[in-house]
Order: sequence, then C-alpha cells, then structure tokens
Amino acid sequence: MCAADRQICDAPRSGPLREKAGSSLSGTDSVSSFVRILAARFSSAARLVRHRGMPRELTQNRIQKIWIPNKDGKPAPRRAGAPHFANPPTVIVMVGLPARGKTYISKKLTRYLNWIGMPTKVFNVGEYRREAVKNYSSYDFFKPDNECAVKIRQQCALAALRDVKSYLKDEGGQVAVFDATNTTRDRRAMILNFGAENDFKIFFIESVCDDPSVIASNIMEVKVSCPDYRDCNKTDAMLDFQKRIECYKTSYQPLDPDQHDRDLSFIKVIDVGRRYLVNRIQDHIQSKIVYYLMNIHVQPRTIYLCRHGESTDNLEGRLGGDAGLSPRGQQFSVALAQFMKEQQLKDLKVWTSQLCGAIQTAEHLGGAYEQWKVLNELDAGLCEEMTYDEVKEKFPEEFALRDEDKYYYRYPAGESYQDLVQRVEPVIMELERQENVLVICHQAVMRCLLAYFLDKSAEEMPYLKCPLHTVLKLTPVAYGCKVESIYLNVEAVNTHRDRPEEVKRGPGTLIRRNSVTPLTSPESHIKKPRIDELDEPPIQELPPSVASLALCSPSHPSLALTGQHWLGKVCLT
Repeated sequence: MCAADRQICDAPRSGPLREKAGSSLSGTDSVSSFVRILAARFSSAARLVRHRGMPRELTQNRIQKIWIPNKDGKPAPRRAGAPHFANPPTVIVMVGLPARGKTYISKKLTRYLNWIGMPTKVFNVGEYRREAVKNYSSYDFFKPDNECAVKIRQQCALAALRDVKSYLKDEGGQVAVFDATNTTRDRRAMILNFGAENDFKIFFIESVCDDPSVIASNIMEVKVSCPDYRDCNKTDAMLDFQKRIECYKTSYQPLDPDQHDRDLSFIKVIDVGRRYLVNRIQDHIQSKIVYYLMNIHVQPRTIYLCRHGESTDNLEGRLGGDAGLSPRGQQFSVALAQFMKEQQLKDLKVWTSQLCGAIQTAEHLGGAYEQWKVLNELDAGLCEEMTYDEVKEKFPEEFALRDEDKYYYRYPAGESYQDLVQRVEPVIMELERQENVLVICHQAVMRCLLAYFLDKSAEEMPYLKCPLHTVLKLTPVAYGCKVESIYLNVEAVNTHRDRPEEVKRGPGTLIRRNSVTPLTSPESHIKKPRIDELDEPPIQELPPSVASLALCSPSHPSLALTGQHWLGKVCLT
C-alpha cells in the first residue's frame, strides 16, 4: 500500500476529520471548515504520489481493490498484491564451506518468502558450473591452484549474477538468493560492487558448522546423491567430497564482525542454530529473514494436518460459521483419536482453532490441546453461513470477482486468502520450532499451511484439496516435504470447489474495500460477520457544496455510510 493510500485510510480514525464525521453538517462555517480539512488531506496525499517523477494518477487493481502507483502508464513489474517489503531489491548471499546447509537454508528461506507474497528465486552457482562442465572428474577441479577451473567457476558466478540482475530488474523479483560458497573477501567484494552498481541491497547469511557428525550426515543425505556423483558409489563419493571441503578451507575467510566486515549486514548461523551472530540489520526484510532463521531447526519430526470433523454447516454447504459436529463428524473424532494413539508419538502437541467443530474434534483425543484464534476459518464476512448458490444469487458480481482471483479477493467485512496467510504466519513460525504436532483446523487455513510446506503458489493455494476426515502426514526432508494422505474410513460431504474453467474478466465497478467495508446492498441482506466490526457513528448526507468535490458516487446514494466507508470512495484528481 502506498503512502498516499495509507494516509487516506487512516484519516478518519483520529483528528478533526473523525470529529466532523460524527456531527451534523449544517451552516456555512461547518461546511467551509469541512471542505478545508478535506482539501488539506487530499492535497497532502497528492503530494506523496508525485515524488520521484511519478504522475498524480492512481490506478486500481480490480481484484485486489487496493491503490498502487502508476509510472509511465504501466504498473511496476511485480506480482500483483505482493507487498513492497524489499525496495530496493535484496540479494541474499550465502557464505560457508560445502556441506554446511547453505542450499537447505536457501531453499527453505525462498519457500517462506514466496509464501508471504515476496517473489524470491534461488540462483545456485553449482548448477551453473554443472551446466558448463558436463563431466565432473574429482576434487582437483576445486583446488585453488587449478587456474583453468578457477576461471570457469568465476565465469559461472558472473553468469549467475547476470541472471540475478535480470530477475530483479526485469522479471518483477524482489529477493534473489545467490547460493554459492563465497568464502573469500575478494568474491564478496565483487558481489558488493555488483549490488552498488544496480542499487541492490546485499545481505549475507553465513552457515558455520564444525560438528563432524552433522557434516557427515549432510554429505550422506544430500551430497553423495547429487549429479556430480551419479556414477560413483557412496564411499568414494564421501571421500571425494571431504577432499573438496579441504580445498575450500585453504582460502576460507569467514565474515569478521569486528574488523573487515563490521559495516556489512549479515547473520551467522552457528552449529545448525545453536548460536547466532547478527550484524547491522537495516530493513524490514532483513529482520524477517533473521527472525525466520532463528526459528527453524533440522531435527526429525512429523506434522499432522486435518480439518475438524464434518459439521452441520458442511452438510448444508454453508460458508464459515461456528456449527457443531454432525454424527459422522463425531465418528471421525473418535477415529482420529485411535489413529493418533497408533502413531505412538512422544510429546505430541495438539493445536486447534477456537471454533466449535475443531474443539469437539480434539476432545476425544483425551489429552491437553491449545486453542489458537489465528487457526479460525477464513472469515467470509457478510457472506458467512451462506451457501455458494445464495452468494451467487444475492451478490453475483462478488461471486464473479472471487472466481477471477480467489487468492486476492476479500469478502466484504471479511478476509482474503492473502489476509489469511498473514494471519497464520505465527503458526508457521511455531511449527518450525516444534517437533511432533497435530493441527486441527479448517479448509482454507489448512490450504495455507499446506501451501507453505509444499511450496505451492498463490494461484494454486485456494484450490488445494483438503478433504474432510483425512489426515495429511508431513515429514520434512532435505530440500522439501514428504506427504502422506490417510483417509480414516468415515464418509463425509465433499466441500471442495474446483477452479472455474472459463472466467471472463469484465470491467465492473471499481471500489476500494477495507476489511470492514460492506456491500452496497439493503440492510436486510447484511449479516453480522464473525469478527467484530469497527463501531463508527454514521454521518449525514453531504450538502451540495461538499458533494461537488471530486468524489466517486456510491452505487446506492441513499445508503448511510460511515466516515471510513465514504472516504474509501475518494478519487485523486
């Protein structure tokens, strides 16, 4: 959200404009004062969008219903709806000896950043090297005195950096992960110069590990099966890779926070997360990276995801709600308790939402469980407890808008999948910290969690299949996650709705929607959402002198709007 948009949204919350919103507008003085306040607000907002040569016009994305700056007649090249956390773009540079978990960190961090809506891509220099040198012979290729090989590796690094530049400047990327050893100060200086020339921020992540058992485990689990050792037995591959590590050790220069690298932004991850050293964190994205890395671990564990048992609302095809379990839902809760008992897990933690169906499902487990409000189902707002047919009949345009882009569409007075991702992010952080966990949640929430672990895109997330009475068993592995689907033999209604095959994108009416903005429909159609609404007194209809300002007319002028709702209709001219 741009600064101008932020100022407009926040305007009615406090100050003189909010005070005026609750009073009757009568008399020349009142009207004149109100006009002056509006003019000052809109003039300030307009100045905010004129900086850096931007024109005054604002364009709007129909699905997201948020304002974005327009430059040269075209929106900025970025994925729709992705927040501007990284501006200018950020290059994450991995540092460390081989077999220290750099690629593991790169892939896991990339998955997380993409999941929260920040386009990120890994550039692994090893893949560039394997493309340039088809047949790997031995560790001799990595000796520092092998001049020919040194030149090849340098050219591969430069080729990867060229692709980084293209991704961040031309393809809408916000974060690039440069995955290589980068063990010398000369190599890191080259990358810093590259960042300065292209206005990229550089953030280093160094993985340090001196535990022989951890290194050996990493080599056996990942390295001996890499393409370099396709035709080699595991013992020979292990020996060759250990000698490759020794080649890098001779020139390894760790990041030095006391002298040489005191002005750089970086984090050292020491002994797989036993200790951390953080230096000069300078922006939001760097702080999020640090927070994430300090929550992950590599211990073996299993995560179980399931929905609550079938509810009475599920039987009627209703959205959201807080209904109890049906008889078949009760059967599932008993079957789930037996299934988890058979898993014979020690120290199993059970998390549920705060809604009735999830709590009733957990009761049969016979143990302690934690209730998380953030695990509640996606809030359908004014469409809560309606069926899809009822939504289509009463609000056909809203129904069509959601079909156009289910991830970014926000229900009136409710949430979008994008909102839901932000809401459940603390759950992801806590899952990364824990060992064995059973999460009993709801369809949309389960889709969000599953999309994180399976690295699914925003377009795929709202259509992931998460059937009732089925447990998904997730086992994190080296560079991904193994998934097993276990059906517990209790029938249930199918609540999955497939992606529409043909969706027509029409022009439609452009409106700005906050999470509390209602549909422009008769009061009899408005249902109370599950979340609390803001309590704002309505204002009187504007007198002609005020209404003559550049305002977008609502579809139903007779409908009383609150100060915030009315202000959402403002156009900048």
